[in-house]
Amino acid sequence: MVDEIRRALDAVIDPELRRPITELGMVGDVTLTDGVANIALKLTIATCPAADRIERDVVAAARTVAGVNDVSVQLGVMNEHELAELRTKLRGSRAARTIPFDVESYTRVFLIGSGKGGVGKSSLTANLAVQLAKDGYKVGLLDADVYGFSIPGQLGLTARPTKVDEFIMPPVYELPIEGASESAAPAVKVISIAMFLENSTAVAWRGPMLHKTMQQFLADVHWGDLDFLLVDLPPGTGDIAISLGQLLPTAKSIVITTPQPAAADVSARTAAVGLQTGQPILGVIENLSWFEQPDGIRAELFGSGGGQQVADELTALAGKQVDLLGQIPFSQALREGADQGTPIVVANAEDPAARAIAEIAAKIAKDRLVRSTRSLKLSV
Repeated sequence: MVDEIRRALDAVIDPELRRPITELGMVGDVTLTDGVANIALKLTIATCPAADRIERDVVAAARTVAGVNDVSVQLGVMNEHELAELRTKLRGSRAARTIPFDVESYTRVFLIGSGKGGVGKSSLTANLAVQLAKDGYKVGLLDADVYGFSIPGQLGLTARPTKVDEFIMPPVYELPIEGASESAAPAVKVISIAMFLENSTAVAWRGPMLHKTMQQFLADVHWGDLDFLLVDLPPGTGDIAISLGQLLPTAKSIVITTPQPAAADVSARTAAVGLQTGQPILGVIENLSWFEQPDGIRAELFGSGGGQQVADELTALAGKQVDLLGQIPFSQALREGADQGTPIVVANAEDPAARAIAEIAAKIAKDRLVRSTRSLKLSV
């Protein structure tokens, strides 16, 4: 009977680490006395923000076992030895404080940028991340726009990261999928400088501090085994874009623009800098492409052709085809979702903008990882 209870607890997933609590060593002694299951639950830290949820899931899982009439959970905290074992499980073969997204990684990394602000880059990045998770992929989202951070608000995230030994546990946006349990719900791991500031304090840092922050976000955050890492870049070019190009050797760029020729010109120049630092360009997304009127006629408020213009210019510069991945129409639901922290691809999936985002996410998912080639040092 005790073994059956332990097997039932395999279904309980730690909300931050996204792995079974039994695998993480969080379940201690389990006994059954007169129909009461007594379970020792070992938290990673005493102030674990997910403690109530984990305890609730443990009780629910244990109650599914025949013969268990009641459940008593004794909360404790891992000792130093148990934490060391957990650290080894989380890190695997990777050395401490190293960036996991190197040339050996299978994670597909995309730097999503724009030439100027106000083109909807962050809202599209957030929705693309959520759509990829909705499609069944393991997704991380790094808000690298240190000065203009907005990703937590776009997803309605108010939780702060917690520290477990040397690891920073990123808050998780869980998709409210009907019929899915909390433990099984698709999720996006998110990190942003906003999560470390009080009252959205303004950030005024120079280059070296920005580079160090990006290193910490990549190396110290426990991202786990991701299929995709999307990075929301600040507009234009600068220290952060250059640093991330160096730190993420397999990254590809995705360029966001509007149809307006002025915005397209700036976007093309910005993406060209990425080419100079060795980042391939996956494609271009045109946002705010048109407004569909009640009579079905499309009003092109910002003109037309900007996205294709950028794709054509980058094709010439790169010497290889750069595609226009899609066009996103004006959408009040997209704007409202960003303001309310409810991504449109979840809240209103049939909206034309949501459908366009889903189609673009499918194209991103089809892209194949290209590993950097490394020369072998041979002596004759």
